[in-house]
Amino acid sequence: MVTYICTNNGCGKSYDPAENNDTACHYHPKGPIFHEGLKGWGCCDKKVIDFDDFMKIPGCTVGPHSNVPQEKPAPETVKEDIKVESSTNNPNVEVFNTVPTPAPASTKKPAEEKPKVREEDLNDPADAVIAPGTICRRKGCGKKYVDASSREEECIFHSGEPLFHEGSKGWTCCSRKVLEFEEFLKIQGCKKGKHRFTDVKIEGDKQNEVVKCRHDWYQTQTSVIISIFAKKVDKEKTTVKFETEKLLVDVVFQDGKVFQFHTDLSQPIIPEQSKYEILSTKIEINLKKANGISWPTIEPNSNVVSWTTFGVEGSVGTVGSKKMYVANDVAINQIRG
Repeated sequence: MVTYICTNNGCGKSYDPAENNDTACHYHPKGPIFHEGLKGWGCCDKKVIDFDDFMKIPGCTVGPHSNVPQEKPAPETVKEDIKVESSTNNPNVEVFNTVPTPAPASTKKPAEEKPKVREEDLNDPADAVIAPGTICRRKGCGKKYVDASSREEECIFHSGEPLFHEGSKGWTCCSRKVLEFEEFLKIQGCKKGKHRFTDVKIEGDKQNEVVKCRHDWYQTQTSVIISIFAKKVDKEKTTVKFETEKLLVDVVFQDGKVFQFHTDLSQPIIPEQSKYEILSTKIEINLKKANGISWPTIEPNSNVVSWTTFGVEGSVGTVGSKKMYVANDVAINQIRG
């Protein structure tokens, strides 16, 4: 039986021409787009940050498999129009074109990074239960688990991360760089070892290492929305608990590291109406306000000097009302017009 590899964008599966039909392939009719750290396809609105998530974006078009090589689009040259205002617009002003002075180099010593665990040092536990059809987790491999013999096969993979810079594509562990995305997928791995079909947990102190995560927040009249920026979160072990005047967030990552965000709240919430969602790059928490009062901060703070104001639904307390409804836990000066 002769089989071919489908060349449609986002497919790459092997197929038998005799079984090919109009609904056999899910693919992307347009090429990949990488811009400012975001990755996606020209035919889809979905954009992701992580390369693994990009490779998992399902095709948006259905059709037959194809082994016809994809046409390489001609490189586009973008001309940037630089507008220089002439001094003739104002006879009293003389305009000079100057080169910006470069910022002085920072003399601050970079923080020492802890040695990272290498991909080649991670292997499946001897007692791991692996289902047939499971794909090897090592980057650049793609082989599937068939039976116990698959664990003894040689795996050729990349130990680094994808690197896209100014049109060139490659891996941080390799020196080879290419321009076309299809050629990037063909770059052979630079490391050899055994396949890894499971998410291996790191043993020792690393498993309980506490890390810092950036978070941000904003509010509406009825809710406070907090975003905790974190990737590769273990959804099964991560917990978010709501209390009337307290928020308890415990984040567990796939490599065993943890992040904790426990705080009292400056205003009460309705726990049963509050919710959260774990996304690929962040955890979004929606706190349902128990009243329509604006929060000056997430946590209680007696040193607040400014805050956002909102109108309150109902016949009183709306924007422009003659009466002012505020919380009495901080000092407030009313400005009368």
